[in-house]
Amino acid sequence: MTVKSFKIRLVERKEVRNFIEKWHYSRNINGLKVSYCFGLYDNNKLIGAMIYGKPAMNNQASKYNKSNPNKVLELRRLCCIDNTPKNTESYFIGKTLKWLDKNTDIETIISYADMTYGHKGIIYKATNFKQVGMCPPGKVIVYEGRNYHDKTIRTKYKGKLKPFAKKIKDALDLGEAYYTKTKSKYIYLYEL
Repeated sequence: MTVKSFKIRLVERKEVRNFIEKWHYSRNINGLKVSYCFGLYDNNKLIGAMIYGKPAMNNQASKYNKSNPNKVLELRRLCCIDNTPKNTESYFIGKTLKWLDKNTDIETIISYADMTYGHKGIIYKATNFKQVGMCPPGKVIVYEGRNYHDKTIRTKYKGKLKPFAKKIKDALDLGEAYYTKTKSKYIYLYEL
């Protein structure tokens, strides 16, 4: 298994959902605004997945690209199986950045390295992202062993809470879910 023999494919969200829920530390992709999904393959075996989408917080796009906030994407999820060779993640990111540059009008990519999980952004630095700041500590909702952003319980469709939002809100009310504090996150930026 060598990094340069891996193939990267543009895929549908459904093709990487279970993989990400198994291999990514967050264990979920609920609520993600998804624009592009990529799979990393060794022969035809999925060994990595990546999701780019609109930034989670609407005001973030204009903060990092004042003239064209609609041309900002966030690298929302990245994960690989445990036994991939050194540099797999940076190779994967690099190839997807080239694809985005060639095939879209996106100008800016942002991503976050979550210190709660021990991430400092080494992979982003290896792919020439620039650290541009840090987010303040926050909080998440823990439900059935998974972490959910606080905005989960405010997600509506046609003025009503979505079923999953209501489920999490009810779990909080019943003590089946709880809030926990998170550490700061490093903010990284890449200009295409």
